[in-house]
Amino acid sequence: MRTFLGWIDLLSIWSGRLCAWSIIVLTLMISWEVFSRYVLGTPHAWVFDAQAMLYGLLFMMAGAYTLAQGGHVRGDVLYTFFRPRVQASIDLILYIFFFVPGVVALAWAGWIFAAESWAINEHSSISADGPPIYPFKTVIPIAGGLLLLQGFVEMARCVACLRLGKWPPRAGDVAEVDVEKLKEMVHVSDADIAALDRYVTGAETGEDRGARSR
Repeated sequence: MRTFLGWIDLLSIWSGRLCAWSIIVLTLMISWEVFSRYVLGTPHAWVFDAQAMLYGLLFMMAGAYTLAQGGHVRGDVLYTFFRPRVQASIDLILYIFFFVPGVVALAWAGWIFAAESWAINEHSSISADGPPIYPFKTVIPIAGGLLLLQGFVEMARCVACLRLGKWPPRAGDVAEVDVEKLKEMVHVSDADIAALDRYVTGAETGEDRGARSR
């Protein structure tokens, strides 16, 4: 069972990593369209739809990845002060009564939207000769299914915390470096940063020059 849950974690992480490349595609596409429109004088009407679909792909497929990394925003004040077992109890209740019904509804509605879109060979009506929409709408139930699977993993993590009294570790990935930890890693203090600021702005003192010469 633990191995199966670990595979779901990896699936969420790798799906997020894969879809993150859409940022590069989106950046290159918009850059080319700006150049083509204002320099070459040949705009492309389909780019407007394509950029919206690429951004939607990134937004939806990042849900399971962010949940696997514990990165979703929490609108709470007291949660972080609770013991792990209390946190796990709150999370488990919220997952059962709010998360699961909401995500099931998302996946089910997305399935219906995608099926109808495929049935009518739906294309965008925003621009002339718009691109097909049915591949993009297919992403909705896929993203909902991945998010639901990751939710079950999080529920299992809550149960493990209730049994052990501490949160089990998560599968790690690239994360933003905390500023304070970074300063500890490179052995830099706030005083050193302040002295560097004074040196750059020309407000260096004699004490700063003596410390720098040493």
